[in-house]
Amino acid sequence: MSDPDIQIPAAFDPFADAKSEDSGAAGSKEYVHIRIQQRNGRKSLTTVQGLKKEYSYNKILKDLKKEFCCNGTVVQDPELGQVIQLQGDQRKNVSTFLVQAGIVKKEHIKMHGF
Repeated sequence: MSDPDIQIPAAFDPFADAKSEDSGAAGSKEYVHIRIQQRNGRKSLTTVQGLKKEYSYNKILKDLKKEFCCNGTVVQDPELGQVIQLQGDQRKNVSTFLVQAGIVKKEHIKMHGF
């Protein structure tokens, strides 16, 4: 009736693979997040976060402002660090600029919004 050689399988965790991938990817891959925030009406704000700390955010901002004819600023956030903010929906422009400038590889960019 009861055989001592039979083992009951442990509980199956369907998210075990995802957890292990996230923990490994966080140290090896740092993503640059490009987001859009809706202000009022048709106005919007593009934010860029996750760039490496050794880059000069002000120089990158200056080039972005000249390239896309928009205003912007660098904001210091306690949780996220330095964040670049640009006026308007500049998500595609910023991602192509960062790839062409060699700052970030295309697979390390995540675009959010809409």
